[in-house]
Amino acid sequence: EHSHSHGHEHSHSHGHEHSHSHGHEHSHSHGHEHNHSHETEPNHSHAPHNHHGSRTYKQIVEAINEANLNESVTNMSLAIFKKIGEAEGHIHGLPLDKVHFHEVGAVDSIIDIIGAAILIDQLGIESVQSSAIPTGSGHIHIDHGVYPVPAPATLEILKGVPIASNVIRSELATPTGAAIAAVLAGKFGTLPAMTVESIGYGAGTKTFENHPNVLRIIIGDIQ
Repeated sequence: EHSHSHGHEHSHSHGHEHSHSHGHEHSHSHGHEHNHSHETEPNHSHAPHNHHGSRTYKQIVEAINEANLNESVTNMSLAIFKKIGEAEGHIHGLPLDKVHFHEVGAVDSIIDIIGAAILIDQLGIESVQSSAIPTGSGHIHIDHGVYPVPAPATLEILKGVPIASNVIRSELATPTGAAIAAVLAGKFGTLPAMTVESIGYGAGTKTFENHPNVLRIIIGDIQ
């Protein structure tokens, strides 16, 4: 099956998926979620929950490995989280094992990432294709101050991935969403010739004036 996901649309039939934070579509049954997981200052953390409110990359890897997930879901989840960890480490000049994540951001990202991996696995998606990624524009407030959109980690993760131009002054792709798309999608482009079997929508909490804030996934068979 492919699933294509454009923008916020994904379709799968032989796995075409497009991950756009505005209503894009095309997705090969590989779910896309956009979620932020900005790495933070290296706080000292030894327990999953600690007074500093952070988790290390190593702790997150251990949690995923111990989560009793099947091999496919575990490998997908680890690959996606590694993509985020490497980007954060590169930006902050830290080796992967020294990267820390805010507790809340880490938990949100883990849920989104494992959820996307479980979706792909349970739907039996064979390949994923995504539309170009709309990142949004404007500025956001993160730990280190006010930064332009796309955030540094998001931009680092999207190296080699086509970015869609848009004038929406809001963050449309987060590091987590960007990593899910970058790792799962084997190809980026327009919706391929396919026989559509099913369609799904995931709505965000922001409301935009001229377009729906949804991610669409389309599942079907590639022609």
